[in-house]
Amino acid sequence: MSTAPVAQRLNLPSTTVTLCLTWGAPLDLASDRDPPSGGGRDAVLLGLQTGPVISRTGGTGHGVQVELTPLGGYALLGMPLRHLADTMVHPVDVLGRHWGVALTGQLARASNWRSRWALLDEAISMRLADSRCWPSPVVSEAWTLLQASHGTLPVGRLAEATGRSRRRLEVLFAEQIGLTPKSAARVLRFQKALTRLLKPSATWAETAATCGYHDQAHLAREFRTFAGMTATALQELATHSAVGDTSPLTHPFTSVLAPP
Repeated sequence: MSTAPVAQRLNLPSTTVTLCLTWGAPLDLASDRDPPSGGGRDAVLLGLQTGPVISRTGGTGHGVQVELTPLGGYALLGMPLRHLADTMVHPVDVLGRHWGVALTGQLARASNWRSRWALLDEAISMRLADSRCWPSPVVSEAWTLLQASHGTLPVGRLAEATGRSRRRLEVLFAEQIGLTPKSAARVLRFQKALTRLLKPSATWAETAATCGYHDQAHLAREFRTFAGMTATALQELATHSAVGDTSPLTHPFTSVLAPP
């Protein structure tokens, strides 16, 4: 990344646990829950978010970003993911000292990106080999069903399909996904709605109906919660970022350039 003076991105909620390791220009992150770090961060680990995270970078730097499925994150991190929801920490605090200066230094000294991927593969594989936090088959089944419905499957029906009570599912999801089934479903519906941002022929009412919202007002409230702005304002940012790119918006849609 090379930006001058400063580039700002609006990072939107998605259903992944994010690990960033950087060298060179630091990464400054802020959200409603976590204020700016001041001097910036060389590494950060984020759990599932239910609100926007602003990232700012200036100068020239390099980095790797690993997106983990919640269940993969649970196995890799070896801790209840509810402790990472709507927050950001240094990877060292969870993964140990190797995931700080040592690993970042190895990545920086590597001669090419293929070598960096190999370093990451080795670090992840070694960590997983020692993991004692493997996902429950119940959570795996429930998560697959919820993802397949893009968050529209009611929690009651999810409980029936897995043979567990709503309360039991809430406990398991908080531990192994990071959010309750209801909150996770909201993020999935939001991500589905984001894929329609660059479809000018689609009205917000149509998007609301397609993505499982009660009505357009419901969609509007969710966009303000998850993006910190209206759906129309976010659509304008996405359209501006996509100028010259005729490819469809990818899914999941996780960030967009924002005014400094």
